[in-house]
Amino acid sequence: MTPEHRRLAEIQDDIGLWRRWGPYLSDRAWGTVREDYSADGSAWDYLTHDQAVSKAYRWGEDGIAGLCDRYQLLCFAPAFWNGRDRILKERFFGLTPNQANHGEDVKELYFYVDNIPSHAYMKFVYKYPQASFPYERLIEENRRRGLEDSEFELIDTGVFDQNRYFDIVVEYAKVGPDEILVRIEAFNRGPDTAPLHIIPQLWFRNTWAWDGSPTPSTPRIRLVGNAPNSDGPRLIAEDCGLAPPRNMPVVYRLGRYRLDGSPGGVPLFTDNETNAERVFGPGNQSRSPFTKDAFHQSIVEGKPATRPEPFGTKAALHYKFDAIPPGQSVVVRLSLTSVSEPERSLADVDAIVADRRAEADAYHAAIAPKGATAEEQIIQRQALAGLLWTKQSYLYDVDVWLDGDNPAWPSPPERKLIRNVHWRHLNSMRVLSVPDAWEYPWFATWDLAFHCVPLALVDAKFAKDQLWTLLFEQFQHPNGQLPAYEWEFSDANPPVHPWAVWRVYNMDRIRAGQADRPFLERCFHKLLINFAWWINKVDREGNNLFEGGFLGLDNITVFDRSVRCPQGSVLEQSDATGWMGMFCLNMMRIALELARENPAYEHLATKFFQHYVYVAAAMKHMGNRNYALWDDRDGFFYDVLRKPDGSFQRFRVRSLVGLIPLFAVERLELGWIEPFAEFRRHLDWFMANRADLTREVVHTVERDGATTHVLTIVNLQQVERILERVWDPTEFLSDHGVRSLSKAHAAHPFEFEGLSVGYEPGESRNWIKGGNSNWRGPIWFPTSFLLIESLRKLAKAYGPEAGIVSKAHGGRRLTFGELASDLAERLITLFTRDPTTGHRPSDGQVDRFADDPHWRDLILFYEYFHGDTGAGLGASHQTGWTALVASLIDEWRTH
Repeated sequence: MTPEHRRLAEIQDDIGLWRRWGPYLSDRAWGTVREDYSADGSAWDYLTHDQAVSKAYRWGEDGIAGLCDRYQLLCFAPAFWNGRDRILKERFFGLTPNQANHGEDVKELYFYVDNIPSHAYMKFVYKYPQASFPYERLIEENRRRGLEDSEFELIDTGVFDQNRYFDIVVEYAKVGPDEILVRIEAFNRGPDTAPLHIIPQLWFRNTWAWDGSPTPSTPRIRLVGNAPNSDGPRLIAEDCGLAPPRNMPVVYRLGRYRLDGSPGGVPLFTDNETNAERVFGPGNQSRSPFTKDAFHQSIVEGKPATRPEPFGTKAALHYKFDAIPPGQSVVVRLSLTSVSEPERSLADVDAIVADRRAEADAYHAAIAPKGATAEEQIIQRQALAGLLWTKQSYLYDVDVWLDGDNPAWPSPPERKLIRNVHWRHLNSMRVLSVPDAWEYPWFATWDLAFHCVPLALVDAKFAKDQLWTLLFEQFQHPNGQLPAYEWEFSDANPPVHPWAVWRVYNMDRIRAGQADRPFLERCFHKLLINFAWWINKVDREGNNLFEGGFLGLDNITVFDRSVRCPQGSVLEQSDATGWMGMFCLNMMRIALELARENPAYEHLATKFFQHYVYVAAAMKHMGNRNYALWDDRDGFFYDVLRKPDGSFQRFRVRSLVGLIPLFAVERLELGWIEPFAEFRRHLDWFMANRADLTREVVHTVERDGATTHVLTIVNLQQVERILERVWDPTEFLSDHGVRSLSKAHAAHPFEFEGLSVGYEPGESRNWIKGGNSNWRGPIWFPTSFLLIESLRKLAKAYGPEAGIVSKAHGGRRLTFGELASDLAERLITLFTRDPTTGHRPSDGQVDRFADDPHWRDLILFYEYFHGDTGAGLGASHQTGWTALVASLIDEWRTH
């Protein structure tokens, strides 16, 4: 029991104690749907990066390496200025889809270096150029480039040449739940003396300006002189409590906090209010003459914009360092503490930060698998750190957003035709795990399901709470659908939630030594409703074949699957039907687990077994039509476009769509199901009386004196045929994982009505779903992880006798277990150094990451990876599902 383990044992909920404060401040709030009040739904254009400095946010704040309380009443984040930028560096800059050639993209270099579940220690590194930040050049060059070109990155501009940048290290250490120490150290890595301004900011989220109240209650931050133990400035912040919309009573109060700073900081004050004239044009009146952008105006533009009186709803301490020598550093120390806590000297900051850092070392050493190398332990630690840093206080009331906050200023009527009009019930005040706090600063249902697996390694309670949250009434639709993501909650994400619930339940059961059956049971009840939605909504003809929509695989086929097919055609999808087969089997296993204590669940287990059989058999027989999703000639699953006149066309695209049916795998060992008499009786009856359905999707294996029913959509021969393609380097297998599209399509693209799908190993060459994700060749962690899961189950079911001849291994025969191990190793090597060159494949051959001591141990966890080289692509901080590498290291280095 390390100190961190003891802290975790104290946590009962996410409101108090160690979770009251955390890194819940987003990396980006501008350009989001929540902040979009336009008529046309063009969120990126309604509130831009340039406007964000001047407009108060409605639903959530952003900052650099920031933190806030659980309800984001009070926020803290440092800002910086190098004396040359035209914008005070209060938030990260990035390109919108209209400015970039491959979708939205952050253009900064920052790293989530360390974090632990209680957030008692957190470390963040930001590389801030000493030259003027090249905003215009990044926009102009990326806008000039086409879809065939790579992105133009900050490191390509030359601003880091000769090491002319600052390494700004931000560390947080909690003394207790309500006492947070902050240490900001800036290193001059360049050859010359350079200036730097460090501006820690404390502000209240604007909760008072939206309903038109003439005399709203506003919080206040005020100067009270110097801290008695540090001789630096002291600010006191007092909130007015959290009152939800509709003028409900206060339901949460944070209380009074003090911010103590090192000597030398000059206090600045303004209000967190919109600069109406700058944002909305001349003639518009701001609510306060002192606006959100006052610190930018004062420090960068030299204008007298701050409030002369020492109070406001936004405050800062301005530390100016005129000449930091090369190779030297400066430090700012602060304390953010409840006034109920005893006084503490800032002289203690360094020692306490060092203690918490050592406790983080002890915690990660305790959870690291014994077989992991030192390098793999660094990879796992930073993957988990990024996952913990990308928690967000996700605040969004769709009902209020649709109608508009102020009755005098209703939303444009067009808003109700754009998105989310059917989700008025969705009202989030939760801390949620988001995919990437800059590029995807909102939850996505299928992303979050994968996040919870590595989260369960470090904080099983939080992982379980996350899974339950999306099943809670304020999230799950009354019709049973789970919300996809805020750009369109009604989109259909792959139904992986039951898989995540079942896996996290078992991880927690093994680690905790006891089963959290109430969690499993309440999730199961809500998943029943979700299953009914899928059956009734997506299987429109009742033939157990599913359309499903885009299902998270953005551009994987020739047209956008979120849009209905033209001329009444229907795309019957191998992946949708495969996901549903997996859904059925997950639900069957959960029902059997619950039946251990309540036999009533045996009937539901029977129901889901039968559903699985119907779904799996339909993929083979297509409701007795003259076609199937399985193509025996190619040994692969394909989508089929069924036309109104009954004719059809098979989409011969060898992609993940055809691999997803492999994810539907379960074992029913006769010895294991012996206690379930009712389930066993129905199983035997169904096997005997519906052999026409079960013979191809329930495969009985006799091995070592035991009988097992292997539930797979494909029989052993079909599994082997698919896997032989997967382990063919000319098709799916890359040095670093499984490609999302066969490389065979490089020479032979699939053509359909003037559209084509060809092998694209890197960034997307089309604009489906914004062009920022690509499923036509790159390697993706979530689907690769599920393939490993299936291979492990197949290995246990069929034993070492089953396997394939692998072209990637010189014709050597590999068992299913060896294939699972091989794929896990390939994924891990995305982040391990080449012993000769020192490069990590994910770094894309950038020399700084290989040979510079100030870069080489900093790792980015990308959204996806180049299908041939392994270079990281897409969102650069998607430590959400790419943090699954931490789970691979845990599971493949334990034994």
